[in-house]
Amino acid sequence: MFDPGTTGIIVMVFLFVILAVGVHIGVALGLSGLLGMTLTIGDHAALAQLATVPFAMTNSFTLAVIPLFILMGSLATQARLTTDLYTAAHNWLGRLPGGLAMATTLASAAFGAACGSTVVNAAVFTRIAMPEMTRYGYDKRLSAGCIAASGTLASLIPPSILMVIYAIITEQSVATLMVAGLIPGILSAAIYMGGIYVRVRLNPKIAPIPDIQVTRRQKWESLYGVWGITFLFTLVIGGIYAGWFIPTYAGAIGAFGAFVIVIAKRRLTIKGMVETFKDAGVTTTTIFIIVIGGILFARWLTYTGLVADISTTMLAMQLPPFMYLAGFAVIYLILGMLIDPIAIMVMTLPVMFPIMTGVGYDPIWLGVISIKLAEISLITPPVGLNVYVVRSASPVPLTLEDVFAGIMPFLLLDLVTLALLIAFPGIVTFLPSIMM
Repeated sequence: MFDPGTTGIIVMVFLFVILAVGVHIGVALGLSGLLGMTLTIGDHAALAQLATVPFAMTNSFTLAVIPLFILMGSLATQARLTTDLYTAAHNWLGRLPGGLAMATTLASAAFGAACGSTVVNAAVFTRIAMPEMTRYGYDKRLSAGCIAASGTLASLIPPSILMVIYAIITEQSVATLMVAGLIPGILSAAIYMGGIYVRVRLNPKIAPIPDIQVTRRQKWESLYGVWGITFLFTLVIGGIYAGWFIPTYAGAIGAFGAFVIVIAKRRLTIKGMVETFKDAGVTTTTIFIIVIGGILFARWLTYTGLVADISTTMLAMQLPPFMYLAGFAVIYLILGMLIDPIAIMVMTLPVMFPIMTGVGYDPIWLGVISIKLAEISLITPPVGLNVYVVRSASPVPLTLEDVFAGIMPFLLLDLVTLALLIAFPGIVTFLPSIMM
């Protein structure tokens, strides 16, 4: 057996090497954790963990909410709720400076209340909004940046898959976290929209006001199309907030509600349902592979005692709490340039959560800050996942340079939102305190 320090060096080198050659992050974390446990506690104990952890994770009642929320989002997409949302937002905001980009942001935020997946959100609105904004002469960098950034809102606005992952790792209440994310999610969307408005007022050429006339009657009639999202949000989040059911039941009820909407809108087809369940299954499998790999990696950290040693050492330094928070943010932003948000959370939280709560930070507030940092990581170069999704899904020719250039103003807006959440913690804790 090796001592913890030597094992740590071997495992981390192994992890970064296999990541560099393109091994999937979930597989890389799992293999690294198994290697670490083999060197620390022996191969029999390591294989015993490999035999038990995958079953324990996939058999988890709490984690069952993830495939249910993903299925709800897939069914909402089949029901074309995104098209209805965008039409309504387009009718109400289209004549404002940057109105189509603001409509995209608003519709994407609303769809986040039924989707929970940033990738799905970004892909769907790329196909819907990108051709529309291009047709009216919008700068394609503004359009692509707006879609990529607003897609991240699904991480914060409940129901959120990242919220569930955070709750599992830190043993916090899923319901409380989801309620806590509502106001910060709305704030993020509002700051995006405000930033778009100011930017277009300063440079009107990047977003010409379209020569379209929408009557008052058309505006009000378009609101009828948003009843599906309103119904799902009220059913899921309203039910959780009122205490009618726990999040896992809410996921099942939400998925069934989305299925009812598909039927009510007469958009139920066998081919569509097969694709819906296929997409939901692939997305769920990808997430579970990362979670299982992360848990195996975290088990190795626990067995070596590194988590306790690091926490004790960091807390003994007695730095001001803000210094710990700054370090936490820097770690997230750096890792966000390299790997996806779920992997970041399963890698960092077992070590960082005890430190951050040890210096006095509220675990629910910390969860929202973690999610916001994860949102930022989705659009940071060189591996901003949403950037690649927008580029690959766009019907309009785009280069990665176009999307990354378009995303930079939204990164600055995200930093403004993050600063507000840190300066005024009540933005996060207000609703959960009422719920409790």
